Order: sequence, then C-alpha cells, then structure tokens
Amino acid sequence: MKITVNAQDYEVASTTLAAVLLELKITKPAIATALNSVFVPREERRATTLSEGDRIEILAPMQGG
Repeated sequence: MKITVNAQDYEVASTTLAAVLLELKITKPAIATALNSVFVPREERRATTLSEGDRIEILAPMQGG
C-alpha cells in the first residue's frame, strides 16, 4: 500500500501504524505520531489501521535551550 511519511512516499506491506514504524525501522521510543493530521497516542498505534494514501507525521523531541 502507498502511504506518505513525513512528506516522503513509501510502499509498505504493514497495515497498522505500529507495524509501519517497525517496517520503516523507526524505533526511537520518544516520538509523536499523527495520522492524517490527527495525533495518535503511543498506546493506540497497534490498533490504528492504515489505508491507501494515508499521511503519517513522525516527530522526535529536540534538545536545546
């Protein structure tokens, strides 16, 4: 299925948000995810199913001051 992750197109086999993160080797524990501009909490990623054309945004916290 074709999806977009952080404005980059991917062809993936996975059908849930959690599985796509693993498939794309995104393993950082401290990330935020959004599906089609809607925040998805970490505990809901396994139950969040994806559809063709979905847009996923992944954000990681930045250090600084």
